[in-house]
Order: sequence, then C-alpha cells, then structure tokens
Amino acid sequence: MAERERLVEFTLLGQDYAFYTGASEEELKQILDLVKNLLQESGNSSHSGTIASSKKAILACLNIASRYIRLQQDFDEYIIENNRRVSSIADTIETAMEVEKRKGGR
Repeated sequence: MAERERLVEFTLLGQDYAFYTGASEEELKQILDLVKNLLQESGNSSHSGTIASSKKAILACLNIASRYIRLQQDFDEYIIENNRRVSSIADTIETAMEVEKRKGGR
C-alpha cells in the first residue's frame, strides 16, 4: 500500500535531487541502492575516468530499461503458460465430469 507522498532528497553523481514520492522507506532505499550500484558499475570500466556523469546516468538508465524489458517478457511468458495450464486443467475437469455423468446416467 502506497504511503502518503513526502519530499525525498538525495545526492547522485555530486548532484542534489528532490522529489515527492509515496514509496515506502524500504522501497525507496532499494531504488536508490539499485541506481547507485548501477552508476558505480557504469563507472568501473577501464575508461571510468573519462566517462562523464551524464553518460554514466544514461548507461544506468539503459541497464534499468533492459532489466524492465526482460522482466516484462518473462511476465508475459508466465501469463501465457499459466493460461495454458488453467485451460488444460479445465479441460481435464470437464472431461472427468462428462465421464462421471455418463456413468451415472446408465
């Protein structure tokens, strides 16, 4: 359940940011930790001294977008597979009920 929106302030890449959010403290901590870790990963290449902060931020955004797309594809596949299984179970139950109905009708 989302909390009431509040102002959150933090620093990334030497820049101060502030925004309003209804995310819980735990969710906000996880979000900021993920972004900070991705920014660190973006800067840990052999060229880290030459990568501008804005490029690190873009690389982190691309990484997050890639993860999101992968999760969306996995979720779509999960829904398709679940629908297939539910349909199969429904067919099995329907068949069993028809068999029982025929047995009872004799």
